[in-house]
Amino acid sequence: MGERLILVAVVGGAFGVRGEVRITTYTEDPAAIAGYRDLLRQDGSPGLTVVSARPAKAGVVARVGEVTTPEQADALRGLKLFIPRDRLPPPDDEDEFYLADLIGLSVVTPSGEPLGQVRAVQDFGAGDLLEIAPAAGGATWWLAFTREAVPEVSLAEGRLVAVRPEETE
Repeated sequence: MGERLILVAVVGGAFGVRGEVRITTYTEDPAAIAGYRDLLRQDGSPGLTVVSARPAKAGVVARVGEVTTPEQADALRGLKLFIPRDRLPPPDDEDEFYLADLIGLSVVTPSGEPLGQVRAVQDFGAGDLLEIAPAAGGATWWLAFTREAVPEVSLAEGRLVAVRPEETE
């Protein structure tokens, strides 16, 4: 897939009458969006170029190079914006990591038995979920990313320990 992209924002639509864009940010500091400047689409193609941004509820209001009218801004509503993973600062603590760093890790049971590999990380509104592609093939399954279900993550070893939901009851 080439370089890994990280979802940092989504366009909420127009703000005002001068072509500004409401952007919901997923960065710890919403103003970081302006610092990234060149935001990409999910396929890696150019998305938006942030010229300036100011804080707003749930994100920022931005002036972007590609938009000059409210109609253009509204046409972009729902556009997901990404940056390459290597543009993110390293986590402050060695025990911290970005959720995107979990993608590709092998998944094993507490006894070391292979369960599969992390294919994706999603949040459908009830917390982070890991999509696991089974080692034996077949349909993927979802695992809540909680301390109970995932007691150990080792990026250095390229694996995480998982307890399947039916095994925690």
